[in-house]
Amino acid sequence: MKPSSSAPATLSPDELAALPASERIRYRLVTARRRHHANDNIADFVQPGELDELKAEVAAKMSEVLKALVIDTESDHNTNETAKRVAKMYVDEVFRGRFRPMPDVTEFPNVSRLNELMIVGPITVRSACSHHLCPIVGKLWIGVLPNEHSNLIGLSKYARIADWIMSRPQIQEEAVIMLADTLQDRVKPDGLAIVMEADHFCMHWRGVKDNDSAMTNSVMRGAFLKDPNLRREFLSLLPNKG
Repeated sequence: MKPSSSAPATLSPDELAALPASERIRYRLVTARRRHHANDNIADFVQPGELDELKAEVAAKMSEVLKALVIDTESDHNTNETAKRVAKMYVDEVFRGRFRPMPDVTEFPNVSRLNELMIVGPITVRSACSHHLCPIVGKLWIGVLPNEHSNLIGLSKYARIADWIMSRPQIQEEAVIMLADTLQDRVKPDGLAIVMEADHFCMHWRGVKDNDSAMTNSVMRGAFLKDPNLRREFLSLLPNKG
């Protein structure tokens, strides 16, 4: 990752402890010269208990957002707890891929020396557009061509890794590349292919309000990039994608 910015002034432990959780986490990131864009995982810089503090901080700021929208959250029973709900949703759910480490993934050797095309999917994925924080909901398919040295992982683990990558604010094109990089590093196959098709609510909710458009993009690595027959076989086996 590219460095975030120049290192800040050094703080003492007491000075650091006095800062809000978001500022402590940001201080560690900037000191380590680590990027912290919307789709970056920053779990290594979050200490135990800080996510609860972060939720409280987000809730307080969300209350100010609601106030700025001229919503009387004190007398409106529907929005009394909205700020807390939104904070929990962002930190624990839709953006959890930023704050939690990668899920445990059991790997096992390719004892049978499998070298045939494997397809996993469709995997339902949910993300959020980093431009408007609107939902992105869709499906993806993963094609793997293993070799005798590949690290095989269980089918459910592909879904867990995909969910971890997708649970961040981002754009679909970058999310698919990030997923491909992660799987390439873990599985080390001869070929890797990913196709994702998703609805973007930044188009359905706002803007042109197009209810029919979806975005499809793909990443091809290794044998899938070099062998058109393998690529055609993979795409022909995807429902409605052949």
